[in-house]
Amino acid sequence: MQSNNFCELDAANRKALGGKSINDYTATKETIYFFEDTLLPGTKVFLQRLLQESDTTKFLPRQIAESTPLTNGELSQILKKFSLKPESKSASYVKNTVKNCERPEMRGETKYCAASLETFVDSGVSILGKNIKLLSNEIGDETKNPSFKIGKGVRTVGGNEVVCHKMTYPHAVYLCHSIEGTEVYKVPLVSDDGTKVKAMAVCHKDTSAWSPNHIAFKILKVKPGTVPICHFLGRDTLVWVSN
Repeated sequence: MQSNNFCELDAANRKALGGKSINDYTATKETIYFFEDTLLPGTKVFLQRLLQESDTTKFLPRQIAESTPLTNGELSQILKKFSLKPESKSASYVKNTVKNCERPEMRGETKYCAASLETFVDSGVSILGKNIKLLSNEIGDETKNPSFKIGKGVRTVGGNEVVCHKMTYPHAVYLCHSIEGTEVYKVPLVSDDGTKVKAMAVCHKDTSAWSPNHIAFKILKVKPGTVPICHFLGRDTLVWVSN
């Protein structure tokens, strides 16, 4: 997994992860974006998002979910449907979800929003075919300690996938997208209190289509399209992969 330019990336990796040396990373705040070379046994990461309470909202039946499309043109109807005041915090979450569902696809990206289980499954099948499986973060026991160490056995689970992020909305809505040149990893983690987790991480091999203002470039001090950039997935994120 180690690349030829590993030594050149070492300083930026340490800065992004708050570490001291290649053999002793110490995460002092949320580990967000990092380089692929960082997925090594012994690396310490700080993953507060894995400790967040799971979002328990459920899918609506397809007919009900699709009666009010997730579009800006339907925004007033959506807010009315859920009795949300336009200036409320809940309304801002709804507006953000609609905005993300309506944003244009990037180069090399296929995107959709699923508000029903039927759409969630059918769209995954339409992109990857029928022989697929669904992956999630695996957390053995609840822990309040967000400091983890990467264990042995990091493995890739697919370069042909659809990553689905659960959005904040009155019912279940997933923003799913498949991006060319993306690799998904299953990463064994152990917290400082011994809790074992199998977390999912995604590495984007080609970031040339990303905005130059993307926060990842500011954190890692690199430019678009220069090196692969990785990030761990949130607790409620689901991933379709070819079986």
